[in-house]
Amino acid sequence: MSLETAYILHPACRVREEAFGLLFYDSRGPRLLFAETGRLLTPEFFRGQESLHCRLLGCGAAELDRVGNLLGKLVTKGYLREQPLC
Repeated sequence: MSLETAYILHPACRVREEAFGLLFYDSRGPRLLFAETGRLLTPEFFRGQESLHCRLLGCGAAELDRVGNLLGKLVTKGYLREQPLC
């Protein structure tokens, strides 16, 4: 995971904000994934216009690691795609 990477949703996936964080839906399955992100991430983050570093600026290393690991798992499971920022 690079902090200068943006993340976009796979075309078959959707994300919705909930009280606990985010709910991901994959229409290929269908599969649901609950992500306890609190207010650290919003559905707009997955438009691929900002990096994780920019979004979590001012957060501690623990939050960066936790969210970075979550995003890596979502990429592996096919919910997200990584997009390098220039």
